[in-house]
Amino acid sequence: MTSRNTSRISRFPHLKEDFTASLVVFLVALPLCVGVAVASGVPAELGLVTGIVGGIVTGLMRGSSLQVSGPAAGLTVLVFEAVREFGLPALGVIVLATGVLQVGMGVLRLGRWFRAISVSVVEGMLAGIGLVLIAGQLYSMVGAKAPDSGPEKIAGLPEALVDAFGTTAAAASLALGAGTIAVLVLWKRLPAAVRTVPGPLAAVGLATLAALVFSLPVATVEVQGLLGSIQPPPLASFGELADLGLLATVVAFTLIASAESLFSAAAVDRLHDGPRTEYDRELVAQGTGNAVCGVLGALPMTAVIVRSSANVQAGARTKASRVLHGVWLLLFAAFLPDVLAYIPLPALAGILVHAGAKLVLVRAIAGLWREHRGEALILAVTAVSIVVVSMFEGVLIGLALAVAKTAWEASHIRLDVVDQGTGPVLASLSGNATFLRLPKILDSLESLPQDRPVELDLSGLHHLDHACRTALEAWAERHSAVGIEPVKLTMAA
Repeated sequence: MTSRNTSRISRFPHLKEDFTASLVVFLVALPLCVGVAVASGVPAELGLVTGIVGGIVTGLMRGSSLQVSGPAAGLTVLVFEAVREFGLPALGVIVLATGVLQVGMGVLRLGRWFRAISVSVVEGMLAGIGLVLIAGQLYSMVGAKAPDSGPEKIAGLPEALVDAFGTTAAAASLALGAGTIAVLVLWKRLPAAVRTVPGPLAAVGLATLAALVFSLPVATVEVQGLLGSIQPPPLASFGELADLGLLATVVAFTLIASAESLFSAAAVDRLHDGPRTEYDRELVAQGTGNAVCGVLGALPMTAVIVRSSANVQAGARTKASRVLHGVWLLLFAAFLPDVLAYIPLPALAGILVHAGAKLVLVRAIAGLWREHRGEALILAVTAVSIVVVSMFEGVLIGLALAVAKTAWEASHIRLDVVDQGTGPVLASLSGNATFLRLPKILDSLESLPQDRPVELDLSGLHHLDHACRTALEAWAERHSAVGIEPVKLTMAA
C-alpha cells in the first residue's frame, strides 16, 4: 500500500461506509424531494434544489453528524398555503427570513429550549399535518383538484372517490396511487435482498413502469429544468415583509421547521453511538441552509427522520454520507432532469399519503390516552385545530393548552382540616398556592366554624403568590373579627 493511499485512509477512515450510505439516502430522497415539491404547488426541481442544499450546505456544517436535511412532508401544507396566498416569488422571502431567524436563535443559544416544547403539541402538529396531507393527496390520486380548506377536503373525499370510478383516467390514476401505497406497506416484508432498493424508489419505479407499459392516461411531472426553476426572489418581494399575514407565516415556518429538526436530531441520536447533537449549532446549520434555499427561491428544509434513519441504518459513520447524497442529487438534477417527466403524479401522491399516515401515530395516541388523558386531549385539539383552522393557529392553540395545563398542575394545592369537636380547628395548606386555585381555597376556609379557634398552617406551601397571601391575610382578619379568638397563622419559613 502506497503512502498516499495510507494518508487517504487515515483522513477518511469510513469512506466506504459513508459512500454506500450516501447512495441509499440519495435513492430514498429522490422521490420524496420531487413528491413534496409537487404537493407544495411548486416546480419539481425546487424540491431537488432544497435536497441539494440540505446535503451539501447544511451537511458540511456542525450540529448533528448523521441526520439528513431536505424538503419535508411536514411543511407541505404550510408551503402550499403560503404559495397560494402570497405567490411563488414571496416563498423565497419567507424561507430566507426563516433561515435568518433560525441562525439568530442558534447564536442566542435557544436551540436547547425547543426540547421544552410539549411533545403532545409536536405530535398533534404532525398528526394534523398528516391528516391534511392525506386528504389533499387523495384528490391528486384521482386526478381531481382539492378544495382549499381542511374541512372541505375531508367532506368532499367520498364524492371524489366515487366519481373516480366514472372515468377511465381517474380510475387508472387511483389504481396507480393505491398500488404505490401497497408497495410501500408490503416492501418491508419482502426478503432482505429485495429491500436493498429503498421502498419509495421501488414504488415510484414500478408505478412509472406500469404507466409506460400499459399506456395509462395519467398526469406526469412537468419538467422545467434546474436552472429554469431557480428564481431568486425579486427585491420588490421583500416589501411584503410588512404584511402581518406573511410575518405570521415566517414565524410558523420557523417554529415548525426548528422543532421538527431538533426533535428529529434527538430521535437520530438514539439510533447510533456516535457524537451527540449540538442543538444550537444544528439550529444555525438549518438556518443557513434555509437562508440559501430562500435566496434560490426553493422550498424550506428541515431534518427528515426518514432519510436520517435510512442514513444510520445504511452504516453511515460521518457527515460525509449526507454531503455525498447532496452531490448525487445535484448530478441527477444537472444531467438527468428529463427522467422526472416519466414519473406519474398519482405515484407521488401515494408516497405522500403513506408519509402522512406515518405522521398520525395512532398507537402512540391510544397509549397516551390510557396514561395521560390531559396530554392526549392537547394532542387531539392541536390536530383538529390544524385541520379546521390553519397550521399556525392550530399550533398556537396547542401551545396555549399546554401552558394552561402546566399552570393548572403547578397550582395544585391541598387543604387538610382536623376538627375533633373540641379545641381549635387545625387547617393546613400544602402544595402551590396561586391565584388559579384561590376561589376554591377561600370557599373551604370560609366554611370553617366561627365559634371555635382556628389555626392555619401555611408552612407546607412550596409557593405562595402575592394574590393568595393577600387574600389569606384578609380572610384571617375577617374571621378574627367575628370569631371568638384571632386566627393563628403559621407562615412558611
